[in-house]
Amino acid sequence: MSAECKENSGDDSFWLYDLRVEVAEPRFPMVCSHRVGDFFEVRGENLIFARDTSFSMYALSALLPLLPAKQRGSDPNDWMTTDALIACPDPNCGGLFKISRLGRRKFFHGECTAEPLIKKDI
Repeated sequence: MSAECKENSGDDSFWLYDLRVEVAEPRFPMVCSHRVGDFFEVRGENLIFARDTSFSMYALSALLPLLPAKQRGSDPNDWMTTDALIACPDPNCGGLFKISRLGRRKFFHGECTAEPLIKKDI
């Protein structure tokens, strides 16, 4: 972001958690292609996969809706803060995926969207 744009927009920063999504020890046998220890990370809007790692698109479809919420701060009593294990969507598979919050990363509204930031009094 240019200094001029930042000056005009004021402080448009916000924080998101980086995440790690890892295949955890299953409760019962896995029938899908998951392997304990396989993982990917989430940094901003990007999914980062280790070299030569695959991840089931069906498992990913169950995980994707939760990731933006896990990236954001939440109330200590909110289940989104405390619950980390997500089951494989295949009812015959014991696969579990653990979503862990890593460090936080600073982002700027002006770098993430073309929509102007309109400050509202709440």
